[in-house]
This record gives sequence, C-alpha cells and structure tokens, in this order.
Amino acid sequence: METTRPHHVYIVDDSVPIRARLVEMLGRLDHVKLVGEAGTARDAIAGIRRTQPDSVLLDLNLMGPSGFEVLRTIHGESPAIAFVVLTNHADSQYERACLQQGARYFLDKFTQFERVPEVLQKIARH
Repeated sequence: METTRPHHVYIVDDSVPIRARLVEMLGRLDHVKLVGEAGTARDAIAGIRRTQPDSVLLDLNLMGPSGFEVLRTIHGESPAIAFVVLTNHADSQYERACLQQGARYFLDKFTQFERVPEVLQKIARH
C-alpha cells in the first residue's frame, strides 16, 4: 500500500481567533498537517526555518516586522515553500508587492477566507 506524505502547513497571523479558525479548517482536510503557527514575524521565521513546511498561510499585519519581512526572508532562503497571503489589505498594490516577492496566492480575508482549502489542494497537487 502506497502512502503519501501529508502537505505540511504553517500559519502566521497575529489574531488568535483567525488562527483558531484556520486550525479548525485545516483539521477537516485530508492529507494536510499543521506543523506550526506564529503570531509574530520573528516567531514565524524561526518556526518556518525549523519545520520547513510545504505552504505558509501568511497575514501581512503582524506586531513588529510585517508579513512582508517573513515572505522576503523565507522565500529568499526556501523558494519552494508556497506562500498564501491571507490579509485584510486586499488592495492591488499589496497584491502586486506580495506576488513580486514570491507569494503564490493572495487572498482577501473578508471575501476569500473559505478558499483556503481549495488553494492548499492546488498547491499540494503541483
């Protein structure tokens, strides 16, 4: 019997309720494993380096350095990690900046939050 490795995901958001919603959402997905979560950029960078996930769900608005710092730092070191920016800053200028810095997807928390499972499945297939 062949088994496939689960798709490892790391969550970065300063909102505990948002992280809880994402944890619940990921818990319902087959072949997805949460490998960590963080509320600050510094904790996120350390945790992502330690766990080397397949995907990162990333908020831009964090205490201290922003999610942009996480994206720049980690994408530069590990470009294979797929970043899904999930933010309240859904302006096109933020989207362009994130995609230019290596994000694979850019989702608006208010209107596209429920697309997270679909996006993770697309990433896992590639």
